[in-house]
Amino acid sequence: MLKVQAVIRKAAVLSIVAVLGLAAGCSKPSDAAKAAAAAGTASASAGASPANVSKLGDLSAFQGIAVDVAALVDKTELGAAKTRIKDLELAWDSAEAGLKPRAASDWHLLDKAIDNALEALRSGSPKQADCKATMDQLLKTFGSLQGGK
Repeated sequence: MLKVQAVIRKAAVLSIVAVLGLAAGCSKPSDAAKAAAAAGTASASAGASPANVSKLGDLSAFQGIAVDVAALVDKTELGAAKTRIKDLELAWDSAEAGLKPRAASDWHLLDKAIDNALEALRSGSPKQADCKATMDQLLKTFGSLQGGK
């Protein structure tokens, strides 16, 4: 049963990653929000207005995953947070080619914040305080890139 659930989860993640990858290449940031909504990501339901779309485009799907991870960290569910952040890593890496050319310095800033969160959660014995600090910084980075949201 667990193996079947893992396969289903992997297929769902790959589908989302594919949609995000396609959305990242779109010329209009609002198209990315529509694509993420079609993929069924919770954060995309709020949409993104032009005022809070970064130079990289609509980051709400990525930010939604980060919010999920931060909530798990806040509940001290570090194992679940480590599993969930893999979804962010896959989606972010898959969208790199479409996002990075738009604003390379912003992409590197956010990529570093994601890497720091991954490192904290994947540590041999992750510490809740370190994970919380890196997730807070990641969410702050998303906010700063989207106009202080």
